[in-house]
Amino acid sequence: MGNLFVIFITVFLINNFVFAKFLGLCPFLGVSKDLKSASCMGLAVIFVMSIASVVTWCVNIYILVPYDVTYLKTIVFILVISTLVQFVELFISKVSPTLQRVLGIYLPLITTNCAVLGVCILNIQEGFNLLETIVHGFSAGLGFTLAICMMAGIRERLEFSKTPVSMRGFPISLIVGSLMALSFFGFQGFL
Repeated sequence: MGNLFVIFITVFLINNFVFAKFLGLCPFLGVSKDLKSASCMGLAVIFVMSIASVVTWCVNIYILVPYDVTYLKTIVFILVISTLVQFVELFISKVSPTLQRVLGIYLPLITTNCAVLGVCILNIQEGFNLLETIVHGFSAGLGFTLAICMMAGIRERLEFSKTPVSMRGFPISLIVGSLMALSFFGFQGFL
């Protein structure tokens, strides 16, 4: 049980996929303009990362390894993630068309979000069992959600600040993101 807690804290804070591994920066910077769409994107990423972690782990253990085709891991994982994102997109469009419009193009971006693929590949490389895989995928999604919601909150506040014209928009977002990454490096010595 202690190992699961270590995995959770490590992936959520210490080795956050956005701030420590710099994965998933496209949706991190693109969807973090307002808190509502950022939190919706975060929830979708939590769901996709969790489910993709379990499915890709099962595919690896029960198909790729027994048939000795582990060299197809990346391609197969991308196909699994793409399929899961399509199911999520169909579900969201049926349940909440408003949320579908809010997320717009960014929901299909989860398909190419390198953080999702990174979680799936790290689950295999680290040799996690199924329970550890679930915790790793879920906590990575929570860490992504934490990062994107914090960025959205800061960017909403920046709209009311006196930012120099040349720094408005994307340039100030890069600076804020880098300062946030530096602040998360403070957690490096804890575990």
